[in-house]
Amino acid sequence: MSRTEIATLGEFGLIDRLTGNIEPVRETTVKGIGDDAAILDYSGRRTLVTTDLLLEGIHFDLVYVPLKHLGYKAAVVNFSDIFAMNGQPQQITVSLGISKRFSVEDLENFYSGLRLACEVYNVDIVGGDTSTSLTGFTISITCIGIADEERVVCRNGAKETDLIFVSGDLGASYMGLQLLEREKAVWNGSGDFAPDFAGKEYLLERQLKPEARKDIIQALADYDILPTAMIDLSDGLSSDLLHICKQSHAGCQIFEERLPIDYQTAMMAETFHMNVTTVALNGGEDYELLFTVPLHLHDRMKEIEGVHLIGHITKEEQGCYLVMRDGQEMQLRAQGWNPIAED
Repeated sequence: MSRTEIATLGEFGLIDRLTGNIEPVRETTVKGIGDDAAILDYSGRRTLVTTDLLLEGIHFDLVYVPLKHLGYKAAVVNFSDIFAMNGQPQQITVSLGISKRFSVEDLENFYSGLRLACEVYNVDIVGGDTSTSLTGFTISITCIGIADEERVVCRNGAKETDLIFVSGDLGASYMGLQLLEREKAVWNGSGDFAPDFAGKEYLLERQLKPEARKDIIQALADYDILPTAMIDLSDGLSSDLLHICKQSHAGCQIFEERLPIDYQTAMMAETFHMNVTTVALNGGEDYELLFTVPLHLHDRMKEIEGVHLIGHITKEEQGCYLVMRDGQEMQLRAQGWNPIAED
């Protein structure tokens, strides 16, 4: 495969190469890439804006993360934030910090994943920026979404006796990361190496190519269920549930036996001598939806596939606890991903 140095194109030549044939598909996109700013029209609906910053060596390792997968994931994690507000993502802007070790073809691979995610979720790329980076690959994506005023869901609406639900399963992405790190350590940069990923494909997919739960948002709308509070699971169940409780001035009680855990996750945790419940609580990067609904909607919630009742909201003074299988209570602590933690 040929290699084209970025310097041969220049900044605007690179932008044209990566985005020249991008055509908007959203009616809300009046004008996309090519001017000083994009022009959007939401006809009076609520506008949602979220930004994620991804840094090489902190959020991803290019030793085992393909650039196409990285582009897909970088977009999806932003879409997930919009869905967590019960909104619909519409547009993204993409800013990149690039070192000289990357070729034009490398960035085209990244953009191919980015554009695939936008096609899958029907989102427009409407702008961005590029710059030289001396510290590795830097990705900053801003996502713009919309929602009806009366259907926006924040983190602060949970009420006593509300039920706590989570979509999908927990801990798979974290175990996928542990698997990749293990194989990287075994390889150690020396010679030919065939990593051992047999039977663990689901874990790798959850880490390298996560999906945002657009289907759950659609199902909730179809059954006319409006959550009282919602968040996406990026930092881990314990940390993100505590965000809801803190902002809602509430407590909670969840049950160990109700935590949804995939078989591959459980087997991988056993291989690494990890407690699978700890993995489910603190793993992070699941990008599932954690939300609360009023108690009277319990029967209606049972009609929705792919969601699991894991507990309920209590009074603030009762605290936040996990009820173990033996009936003992363990206080929940925020032990998930902390992006500014000291080493």
